[in-house]
Amino acid sequence: MGLLDQRFENSNVFITSMDNLLSWARLSSLWGMQFGLACCAIEMMATGASHYDLDRFGTFFRGSPRQSDVMIVAGTVSLKMASRIKTLYDQMSEPRYVISMGSCSNCGGPYWEHGYHVLKGVDRIIPVDVYVPGCPPRPEALMEGLMKLQEKIRAGSLVEKKTA
Repeated sequence: MGLLDQRFENSNVFITSMDNLLSWARLSSLWGMQFGLACCAIEMMATGASHYDLDRFGTFFRGSPRQSDVMIVAGTVSLKMASRIKTLYDQMSEPRYVISMGSCSNCGGPYWEHGYHVLKGVDRIIPVDVYVPGCPPRPEALMEGLMKLQEKIRAGSLVEKKTA
């Protein structure tokens, strides 16, 4: 029996660890970086619009990498754009998360076989936490990807991965 057991039975006091509190705060306010590369960006914009309302998840888009903690790579990543994505990723503050949205950013999409200019997956330049499949994926799929990212943050598996 600990010192604080039975002490706060009839009051509105919660006792938790600092890790659990920070994890809850992180998953409740995911700020995505506002940029899109191709047709998947239209679906990303539709997800942020009023019909799907990402604000209820605490997710909204910011224009600066220094103010955002989630990078959503939506669309075809050309080799010329890859260095810029890496620069934007490096400018984000820790902890930072990456969602790869669509077939083109996941594995090159329909362009990888005949195009010499397409990166064969964004995971070759930055670490990806959640993959959202589809060409282009529906807004519901992106919302499911954000909820999967929230589950990973809640479980604490991403914190251990990033620091290891």
